[in-house]
Amino acid sequence: MAVKLGNGNWAVKEDKLLAYNDNSGRFFNKEFDFSRGSIATYVGKDGLIKSAASDVPRIDFSDSTNGALLLEPQSTNLFPYSNDFSQWDSLSGASVINNALVSPDGTLNADEFVFDGTDNGRVEDPVSTTNGLVYTFSIYLKNKDIANPTQVFIGNGTTTEGEFVTITNEWQRFTTTQTANGTSEYPRVRYNGVGSLYAYGAQIEQQSFATSYIPTSGSATTRLADACNNSGSAQDFNSEEGVLYAEYKIGGDSTDNFQIITLRNTNSGSEIIGIGKQNFSNDIFIRANIGSVNLFNNLSATPIDGYNKVAISYKSGNSSAWVNGTKVHSSSSTFTPSSTIGRLSFQWEAPLTFNFYGKTKNLQVFTEAKSDEFLAALTTI
Repeated sequence: MAVKLGNGNWAVKEDKLLAYNDNSGRFFNKEFDFSRGSIATYVGKDGLIKSAASDVPRIDFSDSTNGALLLEPQSTNLFPYSNDFSQWDSLSGASVINNALVSPDGTLNADEFVFDGTDNGRVEDPVSTTNGLVYTFSIYLKNKDIANPTQVFIGNGTTTEGEFVTITNEWQRFTTTQTANGTSEYPRVRYNGVGSLYAYGAQIEQQSFATSYIPTSGSATTRLADACNNSGSAQDFNSEEGVLYAEYKIGGDSTDNFQIITLRNTNSGSEIIGIGKQNFSNDIFIRANIGSVNLFNNLSATPIDGYNKVAISYKSGNSSAWVNGTKVHSSSSTFTPSSTIGRLSFQWEAPLTFNFYGKTKNLQVFTEAKSDEFLAALTTI
C-alpha cells in the first residue's frame, strides 16, 4: 500500500494532515498540505462542538466514532448574533432568557424561548436577502416543557417558507432550505402553545445546505474554504497499475460542482484517477484516464446516499470500478502511461479546479491492481 489516511488514525497540526505509508511494518510520513484562512467548528470525540484554529484540519465525530476528515466550502453566517437571542425580536408573547442551559459546546450559553400561548408566538431576526436565491436556516433546539413538540416551526415566515420539526429532550440541529421571495426574510422559531424550549447556534447561509456552525457576535462572519492536497510523491505510487479507494460522504447537494478526490500526474500529462460526485447530478463520480485512454468517464450511475465505499483498480487490459461491493464498470482497454502519477489530493485540477467537500472516513492507495474478490470485500458496506 502506498498511502493511507484515516480509518480511525488521525493526526493534525497547522498546515498539515497526517497521511502515511506503513509497508513492511515501518511508518513513513506522507502528510497532506492543508489550508483554511479562518477558524472553524467541528464535533469532537466527546460529542461537543469545538473550534479549530486557522489552517488546522478538522476531524469530525458527529456521525462516526472513528472520525472523518471534514472539508467544507466557504460560507457566511448572516446572523449578526448567532447565540445571543436577546438581540433577536421576541414577538406575540414570546420571550428569551439568556444562558439558561448548557449548550452543545459544553458551556452555559444556551438560551430559553418562553411562549405564553399567544398565536404566532415567535423569536426571529430579519436578514437581508436576494430575491430568488436559496438560503438555509439551521438551529440547535431542545425541549423543556413544550406540550406538543411536533408543532415547533422553523423557517422564514409562513408555513410555506419553512417546516414543523419535532424537538426532543436531546439537542438536535434542525435545518430548512427556502428560496427568498424578497429583499428581507425573517428566520424564526415559532410555537402557538404554552411552554419553553432551549436554543443554540442559529445560522443562515446563502446556499442550499447547512455547513458547520459559524459563531457570530455583532456581525456576519465568514468561514473560509478548506483545501487539502499534495500527499505523496512519485515513488509512492505506480503509474502502470494500482487502486484508489475512499469511504466518503459528499457535503452539499446535486446543484454543486464536481467534488473529487484525485490521484494524478506530477506535470501536465493526462494521468488522473478520480472519485467523488458529478456536477449537476446526485451520482457518484468515477473517472480514470491514463495515457490519454479513458477507462471510465465521469459517471457510475449510482446515486449518492450517505457514506459510500468506492474503488478504482487500474491496469492495462484489466481495470474495474466498484461501489459499495458491486462492480459498476470494467474496461479491457490497454494503455501506456504518458507521465508519472505523483500526488494524491482532495481536488480536481486543470483546466478548472474543483475541490472535494464532504467527510472522508478512509482513503487508501495501493500500488498494485487488485482482484475482484479483494475489491468486493474492500467496498462492501
